[in-house]
Amino acid sequence: MSNVDGHIDNYCPEEEQKRTKRKMSLSNCGVCGSEEAKYRCPACLSHTCSLLCVKKHKDDSGCSGVRNKTAFVTLSHFDEMTLLSDYRFLEDTGRFADGATRDDLIQAPRTTLKAKKLTSHARKMNITLRFLPVSFTKSKENSTWFLTKEKQFLWHLKLIFPQSSSEFSQRRVSDSQTLIQILTAYIHPTESDPVTRQKLKMYVHHQFEHVKVFMKAEGRKANSVRYHELDVEKSLRDNLSYKTIIEYPVLHVVLRDHWKDYPLKGPVQHESRPRAVPKHQTLS
Repeated sequence: MSNVDGHIDNYCPEEEQKRTKRKMSLSNCGVCGSEEAKYRCPACLSHTCSLLCVKKHKDDSGCSGVRNKTAFVTLSHFDEMTLLSDYRFLEDTGRFADGATRDDLIQAPRTTLKAKKLTSHARKMNITLRFLPVSFTKSKENSTWFLTKEKQFLWHLKLIFPQSSSEFSQRRVSDSQTLIQILTAYIHPTESDPVTRQKLKMYVHHQFEHVKVFMKAEGRKANSVRYHELDVEKSLRDNLSYKTIIEYPVLHVVLRDHWKDYPLKGPVQHESRPRAVPKHQTLS
C-alpha cells in the first residue's frame, strides 16, 4: 500500500471538522479564559463561550449586549455583516417614519363628503351612522350608497351564520327589504342559492320561526357586549332605526338553541327564557 493510500485510509472526518471549528473560533473566552469562545458581544465585541459567561460579562461590565447601530465603523472593518446591519437600520427607520405618518389616519375617522352625506341622511331616519379611519378593512370594503331621489339607503350588509361558521357580504341591499326577504336568498329550502344552501344546510332544515337575527349594540365596553333583537318581518330601515351603525350593519343569524348566547340590550327577554309566574298562580 502506498503512502497516499495509507493517508486516505487514516482520514477522519471528525478531526477535519474540529480543525475547521478551530479556524472559525474567535479566541478564548474573555470571561472564564479556559474555554474556546463561541460568541462575540454585538456591543463591545468581547468573546464568550457559554450563556453563563455571557450573563457574567453583562453583570460585571454593565454592557447591554446591544450593538450601537450608529457607531462609526472604519472602512477596514466594514464587512458584509456591517452592511446588512446598516440595511436593517435603514428599514427600521423607514418603518418608523411611515408609522408616524399613519398615526393621523389611524386615529381620525373618515370625513369625506360622501361620509358626511351618508351620516346626514341616516340621521333623518333616526340612525346614528359612524365611520372608521380609512386604514380599517371595514372602511375599505364598505359599499353603502344613498339614492337621493328615492330617499333610500343601499346598504353594504354582512350576514354571519355562527352555527355554520359562515359569513357573507352583500352589496347595495335596499333598506326597504324585510329581513325575511334578505334571508330567503340564503336559507330558503328552494329559493336560496344551491351553493349557499349547502353551506347553510343546518339553517335550511329549520323554519324561520326557529331563527332570530341579532345586531351588536355599539358603544359598550368589551366585557359588556349586548345585542339588539331585530324583527325579521320588518324592513331593514325599520330595524336600524334608533340604533348606532359603524360603517355598515352586521347581522348575526342565530338558531333557537343559541339565542341565550346573545344577551339583549334593555328589558326585552328571549322567548326561550322562563317567564315570571303571577303570585296567585304560585304553588303553596
